[in-house]
Amino acid sequence: MTIEESTVFGTVTEEPLDLAAHEAAVADRRAGAVVSFRGVVRDHDHGRTVTSLEYEGHPNAAAVLLEVAAEVAADPDVYAVAVSHRVGPLGVGDVALVAAVSTAHRAAAFAACARLVDEVKARLPIWKRQVFDDGTEEWVNCP
Repeated sequence: MTIEESTVFGTVTEEPLDLAAHEAAVADRRAGAVVSFRGVVRDHDHGRTVTSLEYEGHPNAAAVLLEVAAEVAADPDVYAVAVSHRVGPLGVGDVALVAAVSTAHRAAAFAACARLVDEVKARLPIWKRQVFDDGTEEWVNCP
């Protein structure tokens, strides 16, 4: 399968993310597996209590996200890829990242979704400011 035959969706947005919509975006009659992932804001980091965070993205973040999605979709086992990342202020429990991948078989879907999330986390130019319960804060993933 070529990238032209695959479906690729990706966005960087301030709007809440909808996992079900991403799963629907990768629906394919040939697919026997859809694997999805939700990255959720947790209440701790390295033993410290996190109260909130804010993501700030580089202007080319959406293009990088689509590039990563297209690379995963170029795998001949992958039918469709959908991935989105939030920017702006988020609270504990909010969804920061969603990803969904469809393939014919589950092993390929799990592998492709894991690769997608790992590559997004490694390459997406989005930085996170964490606020802790003691009033301190730190920036994470900043160059």
